[in-house]
Amino acid sequence: MRASLIFAALVTMLVLPMGCTLPSVDLPRPVATEQTTAPTAAVQAEATRAPITPSAPTTTPAPLPAQAPLPTLPPELTNPLEAEQAALTALYRQVNPAVVSIEVVADHPPVGGAPFTVPTSQGSGFLFDDQGHIVTNNHVVENGAKFQVRFSDGTVVMARLVGSDPGSDLAVLKVDALPPGAAPLPLADSRTVEVGQRAIAIGNPFGLRNTLTVGVVSGIGRSLSGPASNSGGRFRIPNIIQTDAAINPGNSGGPLLNIYGEVIGVNTAISSGSGAFEGVGYAVPSNAVSRVVPALIRDGRYDHPWMGIGMRDVDPLLADSLNLPARQGVLITEVVPDSPAARAGLRSGTQIVSVGGRELRIGGDIIIAINGQPVRDSDELVSYLELETSVGDTVMMTVQRGDRQEQITMTLGARPRE
Repeated sequence: MRASLIFAALVTMLVLPMGCTLPSVDLPRPVATEQTTAPTAAVQAEATRAPITPSAPTTTPAPLPAQAPLPTLPPELTNPLEAEQAALTALYRQVNPAVVSIEVVADHPPVGGAPFTVPTSQGSGFLFDDQGHIVTNNHVVENGAKFQVRFSDGTVVMARLVGSDPGSDLAVLKVDALPPGAAPLPLADSRTVEVGQRAIAIGNPFGLRNTLTVGVVSGIGRSLSGPASNSGGRFRIPNIIQTDAAINPGNSGGPLLNIYGEVIGVNTAISSGSGAFEGVGYAVPSNAVSRVVPALIRDGRYDHPWMGIGMRDVDPLLADSLNLPARQGVLITEVVPDSPAARAGLRSGTQIVSVGGRELRIGGDIIIAINGQPVRDSDELVSYLELETSVGDTVMMTVQRGDRQEQITMTLGARPRE
């Protein structure tokens, strides 16, 4: 009976729900008998344990003081921002249907069977006219075999390459059907673009279709390295627009716009050591588009006016160190045989000197004007040729030859194909 009572008391304790508050109880004592044995240590400890008392109730924290939400900014402060916001959203809705994503694939040589195509690049473009011509960059489509175009409404169509021009990094694709609402974008006169004006880019950075970024025109009159010439030098792409609107891989070929929704340039490159945007982007100016693209549509190619010279900028520092007869201009370092410059009688130098560890041929003509327009460096010369002249035009070159100036007439040729 003793064991039964002790066992019953222990069982009663063990089956109580954990975490519940226990009432104060006295454990039953074993009934004494003639042969009572000493209780175990565990039973003695249980019997002498202090009574369990209920825990104190949980205290509810007092509520924090009432606090009204911060007031919104007053209209006199937000109205200008609202106007800009409304303009950007309206511009995006209007322009976006004309901006496309371009997916390029190339033919792969046969591997154990038939040839197949593999994706090679992705870029952007925009609708140039109502006949399905799409402007993009040459570097987006070069080496491509097939081209797939995605419009903003989800329409996907195949396109064919109509023409391309490495010298301006422009190319034209054509689709045979347009989705509803897709209309061509108007071109601005890029000669009116000014530093500080708003610049809006729409394109497909990293494949993120129809992304808008906003910045300003941060520079004009830049030049980019273009295709190589037969003599080992490189032609330049002049009149480039610089912007801080975010441009990343995939934006190439998309439009750079002003606040009116007009194209001021075609996004083409970024200045970056990491491959991502670091604050300086470049766009081919719209006036180059208006000159080059119609020729690509018509002929599949564009002929750049060409003189046939190698050149080096002259500045006061170089003029003083080499005792040159002009303080600014373009020093002719090479005349290509049988070129327009050679036929016109322009002269290159005969003396070779070292400047900054590189050889430079001096003693040649220094171009200081073209058609009466002052030429202070090679960017100004190339810019004038690209925007103001065409193949077959006759121009008047003013050159400094020794201690005298001469006027030399030259008929421009077509830049040789690489």
